[in-house]
Amino acid sequence: MVGAAALPASAQTYQDTALSGSAVTDSTFAGVLAAPANGAGVISLSGTGVTWSLHGTPPTGVTLTGTTISYSGAAVASPPSIVVDATDTHGNAEALVIPIVLTTNSIQLSGGRVTTVTLSALADSNVSGTVKFSATSSASSDTVTIGESNLPIGLTSGNPLTYVGGTAAPGTYTGVVATATDSDGAVLNGTFTLTVTAGTITTYGDEVNHFGNGFDAYQQHHYPGAIIAGWTATQPDPATHFILNNGTHVGAYQFEYAPSGSGSGLCVSDPGGGWASDPLRDGLILASCNTGPWQQFIPQSNGTLLNVATGLYVNPDGTGAQLRGGSSPTSWGGSDYTWTNYSSLPG
Repeated sequence: MVGAAALPASAQTYQDTALSGSAVTDSTFAGVLAAPANGAGVISLSGTGVTWSLHGTPPTGVTLTGTTISYSGAAVASPPSIVVDATDTHGNAEALVIPIVLTTNSIQLSGGRVTTVTLSALADSNVSGTVKFSATSSASSDTVTIGESNLPIGLTSGNPLTYVGGTAAPGTYTGVVATATDSDGAVLNGTFTLTVTAGTITTYGDEVNHFGNGFDAYQQHHYPGAIIAGWTATQPDPATHFILNNGTHVGAYQFEYAPSGSGSGLCVSDPGGGWASDPLRDGLILASCNTGPWQQFIPQSNGTLLNVATGLYVNPDGTGAQLRGGSSPTSWGGSDYTWTNYSSLPG
């Protein structure tokens, strides 16, 4: 029998509710670059404290060996510029955009200007419990992407860095790294301190009726609009795993889909016909968790669940069918649900 201890400890224990970051301390590019120069049919790169690499897809036949760019092939009219990246020992990089001339088995600098692309001003801001990053590229038309590393277990890199679905233990984490990368390959790293706010998950399981069927994310679908069906609730089936959250309305609860104990940020909702993609007008689906009444369910004295927004009862229509709201509970008892903790679900 698989017990609760079989779950990852962080996923089993915590549900993140907010993140905040200190100001980012930017790193400094440690290399020293000199202008590239023409050699005998090659281009020579100069710099100290860096390693060189070609970026993107250079013309066929263009190669880089050490600090020498060479070409093997026929002459090419109006070849595109090539980009080389110089990376220092800390992982920061600057990019050189080099206009070239390609003649038979020869590559030379063209008369155009070699452009150095750099990144600066890597910074963060705290927005609604998430941490959003920005950076500036010296090439205004370039795209900059930002990710994070050295994160606590239970968080996934992203911009913004979000708590939704996070299972990291609450605390303050130093030395988290933010990395900005320019589309030409320039890189800037920075460090910051991350604060995680999280709650202990003590109510992890499923709503189960007398026939053993509980809430089920149909075929483990994990997106807004996914159907909530009735299915046998068990420990091994992640589709039947939910977190019981206190609702924002008196006496109400909210059910967050949490496969294998990891909160998804998606909650059971009766949209009351508000979703055209919902097969049933009052069919239960997953929607991004919010404080609205559509996701609030009040347990009744007879064991049924009443939706705050619609005033309808959660009713099943047999195993595998979508749950839906009804004006009255089923006569055969399928609408009588009991919250069952994970440890009490069948193994």
